[in-house]
Amino acid sequence: MPERNLSLVLQAEKNSQPRNVTIRQAVIAGWTGRDPVAVEKHIAELEAIGVKRPASTPIFYRVAAARLTTDDTIEAVGPHSSGEVEFVILQAEGRLWVGVGSDHTDRQVETYGVTVSKQMCDKPIAPLFWAHDEVVGHWDKLILRSFIREGGQMSLYQEGPVATMMIPPALIIRYAANGRLPEGTLMFGGTLAAKGGIRPSDRFEFELEDPVRGQKIRHGYSIETLPVLG
Repeated sequence: MPERNLSLVLQAEKNSQPRNVTIRQAVIAGWTGRDPVAVEKHIAELEAIGVKRPASTPIFYRVAAARLTTDDTIEAVGPHSSGEVEFVILQAEGRLWVGVGSDHTDRQVETYGVTVSKQMCDKPIAPLFWAHDEVVGHWDKLILRSFIREGGQMSLYQEGPVATMMIPPALIIRYAANGRLPEGTLMFGGTLAAKGGIRPSDRFEFELEDPVRGQKIRHGYSIETLPVLG
């Protein structure tokens, strides 16, 4: 099975340890909202740009682990891709970790094949991860945000608590029959509606804030657009 080796920082008990982590499976969990009204809002948001309704909710898309990256620049074909902030969970070294990433997606391809669109773009993640057991007690207080560059300035694009989405154990038990992610599995946990609608940008920044502990995980990347020649 193809693998992706990433240099990550795993933080637990106030200690941050650099690790080379081997990721064997990458999974995008979609339509993970706890509130049916909010889920419907995001479905309608995507329908407005031509994306068909999902066959089920939640749904789990497999993508190549090679698509995961911590780089600060990605390349995308054409001008129709965009990012979306999501919490990510990682099973590594016998422990569950929490981080943040962007399910960068080709929106044009998404209109005729969501599974294919998920594979079209790299999936940036922040290199820092927190131990899940250190945030699980106040999980619903964690906040996701993203920003895009518009008119030369960074603008708030998404913002909301992770409480709008299924908790990690609920996602895991729906994906893995034994209720445990396989070692080396990274899963994206769902996203928020975009303020002002989904749209592309040449810069995307995202963060996961823990207001209880006064910590943030932040990352950002630029998008280099490759030409479409036919």
